[in-house]
Amino acid sequence: MAYDVIVIGSGPGGYVAAIRAAQLGYKTAVIEKESLGGICLNWGCIPTKALIKSATILEYLGHAQDYGVKVDGFSADFDAIIKRSRGVADKMSKGIQFLLKKNKIDVIMGMGRLKSKGVVEVTAADGKTSTQEAKHIIIATGGRSRELPNLPMDGKKVVGYREAMVLPKQPKSMIVVGSGAIGVEFAYVYNSMGTKVTIVEFMPRIVPVEDEDISKELEKIYKKKGIAVMTNSSVEKVEHTADGVKASVKMQDGSMQTLEADVLLSAVGVVANVENIGLEALGIKTEKGKITVDSYYKTNVAGIYAIGDCTPGQALAHVASKEAIICVEAFANAEGKFHHVPHTLDYQNVPGCTYCSPEIASVGYTEKQAKEAGYELKVGKFPFSASGKASAAGAPDGFVKVIFDAKYGEWLGTHMIGMNVTEMIAETVVGRKLETTYQEVLDSIHPHPTMSEAVKDAIEVAYGEAIHL
Repeated sequence: MAYDVIVIGSGPGGYVAAIRAAQLGYKTAVIEKESLGGICLNWGCIPTKALIKSATILEYLGHAQDYGVKVDGFSADFDAIIKRSRGVADKMSKGIQFLLKKNKIDVIMGMGRLKSKGVVEVTAADGKTSTQEAKHIIIATGGRSRELPNLPMDGKKVVGYREAMVLPKQPKSMIVVGSGAIGVEFAYVYNSMGTKVTIVEFMPRIVPVEDEDISKELEKIYKKKGIAVMTNSSVEKVEHTADGVKASVKMQDGSMQTLEADVLLSAVGVVANVENIGLEALGIKTEKGKITVDSYYKTNVAGIYAIGDCTPGQALAHVASKEAIICVEAFANAEGKFHHVPHTLDYQNVPGCTYCSPEIASVGYTEKQAKEAGYELKVGKFPFSASGKASAAGAPDGFVKVIFDAKYGEWLGTHMIGMNVTEMIAETVVGRKLETTYQEVLDSIHPHPTMSEAVKDAIEVAYGEAIHL
């Protein structure tokens, strides 16, 4: 069948591209091999947040007496926690189904493969094939767990994030390899349920993409929670035992240590889904395992575009969604269906959020990056221990750290660790987009008592005007 636009993949890149295309008057179809909403809705962002909420409830119950509340006995019902998480994911996936139907987008279930320019072959679950044609084809095939050669996953004892979400029973002990967002989130969830968790990180610090102060703070808090943290360490090999796994870990000094656990979670990043989708047949360029695109997501083959985790930008749902809109609006503009050239995405102003406890949120330069870029800095840190709202909430851990350019007052970056900080980072993103200065933020009244006023307080610290510290 002939369409104007075909999108391969229905994650937060794919379904957003399809909806925007339909809104602009294109006859649109989405090809999906598994579940609408992709990894994000079904096996990533959404169900993990449901698990994390259960973990937070357990954490609150454990500290109920601190709030003057007596709780007589409670325990984690592992099966019910997993079931709730799956229910949340299913509901969200059905929501995407509704949105696609509302926008009159055809959903074609099956594996999409580029056959020739403008032609996609779809293989359904029963093996039947069909051919679909479109003027514009958007590849939004996403990514999957990276598998290390010395950590082959069997899906039972050595698992990726998907299996970690639906383990048949709660493990008594778990080794988490890798301490990016996925690793530290699962470490928090399982630790809160009573699993003995050990994090093994190859880099010198956990959450290595964050500002160094954030890494130090999270490590300190995790150790207090009883999570073991091993940095500058690598898992060299894993043996399966009758009860679980035995991991040989190489330490910084070259010595070896053996760890035993029921389950090992490999959380060493994401790899793009670029195999078996017909890239080679059309000569679509890739580099380092990702599809090469320009700033409007065109590949080197006319009429074929790529967005999301299968391209070089940050592998984040909100990045995929924004890339989707820019991509569609750009070709719609060229065809007179959209009446301005969309702004390209500023990858320096993409917020990152990690939903461990306490949460982490950041955007822009870290202090080290800003120094390396040659800026003279004004840096301010405001601890949540000095925040009235944080104290009232019983969440004094963490801080807000802001980084400004001393010369022009430009907001270079913000790094937060604390309760609910993922809801607070948008202020910095908008401020930086508007090229605001420190004075304009200080002139904007922040409500009291809130956690968000700590941003203003941190800026006051940076400029030697601290009131509350």
